[in-house]
Amino acid sequence: MKKLYLSFFILLGVINAQSQVFRKFSNEFLNLGVGADAFAMGKAVVASTKGVNSGYWNPAGLVDIKETEASLMHAAYFQGIANYDFAAYAIPINRSSTLAFYALRFGVDDILNTTELIDNQGNIDFNRISLFSATDYAFNMAYAKKLNKKGLSIGFNAKVIRRIIGKFANAWGFGLDFGLQYRSEKYNFGLMLRDASSTFNAWTINQTEFDKISAAIPGQNQELPQTVELSVPKIQLGFARNFKINYDFSLLAEADINIRFKRTNDLISTALLSMGPSLGFELNFQDLAFLRAGVTNFQSHKNFDNSKTTIVEPNIGLGFIIKGIQIDYALSNIGGSGGTLFSNVFSVKIALSKYR
Repeated sequence: MKKLYLSFFILLGVINAQSQVFRKFSNEFLNLGVGADAFAMGKAVVASTKGVNSGYWNPAGLVDIKETEASLMHAAYFQGIANYDFAAYAIPINRSSTLAFYALRFGVDDILNTTELIDNQGNIDFNRISLFSATDYAFNMAYAKKLNKKGLSIGFNAKVIRRIIGKFANAWGFGLDFGLQYRSEKYNFGLMLRDASSTFNAWTINQTEFDKISAAIPGQNQELPQTVELSVPKIQLGFARNFKINYDFSLLAEADINIRFKRTNDLISTALLSMGPSLGFELNFQDLAFLRAGVTNFQSHKNFDNSKTTIVEPNIGLGFIIKGIQIDYALSNIGGSGGTLFSNVFSVKIALSKYR
């Protein structure tokens, strides 16, 4: 335990000493989440997550998998402007360990490239407009293992990142996540350390395309942006409890704390770190049908009159299981910031062994 505390304070020191090399927002597509069931619960699942999607939320939860599972998800963001897709596959190695693989894509297609709209003579030529895509990919491998103490498990997640912005720039990256989970009959505890290795991105910029931009306006865009990004580590702590209502119904309630080592608009925000809660609930009927709700992304915004307003991101959803197939739906306020921009999220989990 002393070593754990020491490692934590060393991490804080490194972040503080090298804050100038970290990006405040980097690889944000990796923070979107996966699975309509988790979206509906306000992403408050780090303590209770289990099954194939645990590879993302907390790889320690993979140890509950007893048979091969697969998962698919699709969500259209910003009224269809962006598409978010996810696929996962998990297989138990033995009674105490599990291996999982998953991939996700977040992309905006058909973006107008107007860098050549005006020719050398100053004439506007709409035929010079082209289209490009900005696409982010992540390919992950997760491993989980039960420890000697009953109910305790750990997990690791290694990720390779590929980001492409048309013909202008592209990047490769890699990083590691760490998860811990403790389960008892009624209580669950979870810890997820994302970007524990400070996820690294190395960008390659097309010099020819950059020169077109740098020559457009004198004195602007004269220097290439930095080509190395380091993502700031993030911590998510969760506590969950199962309530038995009667023979048919039970209720799962979870509260999480999300910690980022940077200043944000979260309820608690300092120069060193920011913290915000997430709350999620799941009403379970005989492990066949589920009703879910949750709130997350608590933000404190300053108004024009210097007063402050606290806003949240509400979510709701439902799911059901039929012959080893779990289908989930969530209506998620992915716009946050108190807006009304909702997204429909659908996901499917399949117990593959039932169809062999």
